[in-house]
Amino acid sequence: MKRNLFALTIIALMVFTSCNNPKPVKTIENLKAGIIGETTASNKYLAFAEKAKTEGLDTIAKLFDAASKAEAIHAANHTKVLESLGVKMEAFTPEFVVKTTAENLQAAIDGETYEETTMYPGFLEVAKTEKVAKATKSFTWAMNTEKKHKEFYIKALAALKAHNTGSLSFDYAVCPVCGNTYEMAKIDAKCAFCGTSKMKFIMI
Repeated sequence: MKRNLFALTIIALMVFTSCNNPKPVKTIENLKAGIIGETTASNKYLAFAEKAKTEGLDTIAKLFDAASKAEAIHAANHTKVLESLGVKMEAFTPEFVVKTTAENLQAAIDGETYEETTMYPGFLEVAKTEKVAKATKSFTWAMNTEKKHKEFYIKALAALKAHNTGSLSFDYAVCPVCGNTYEMAKIDAKCAFCGTSKMKFIMI
């Protein structure tokens, strides 16, 4: 009898605790928005890479390929966090426009700037308020990577305008855990964002 009473008490405490810990509604919305944004960016950058190849801009195509892989990792990380909260992502179709490589680079710069300066800082503020540590980590990794992508794109656009794309890196490495993206010549022994060994990096 005492054993049954103890079990019932534990169940009651679990129910009470769950009732007092509602799902982080806003963070869930932000995770979904992040998944859409990162998945769209991944698909868009692959298309931008193909466009760059048709224009004979192989170094810029390689940059878009690397960034596409990183964005896919961000989307996967956000999805894992969302599912850990007991929520499934709805199906959606990425939508984007492909123009000239110069225009595509500017569009990429604009997108990364928004994510780095506005979207992810807002998401992080909410995640911290709602105390969703996994979302905070995933958002931080994405935000820090987008800052690097923006810098790569700015450099690439300047080189394109100067007719000097041969000066750009042709090889990149992407951390499979957080998406951090490196020019091969500036790779770290361990990822600066998550500590993953460079031996596990994805070479692009």
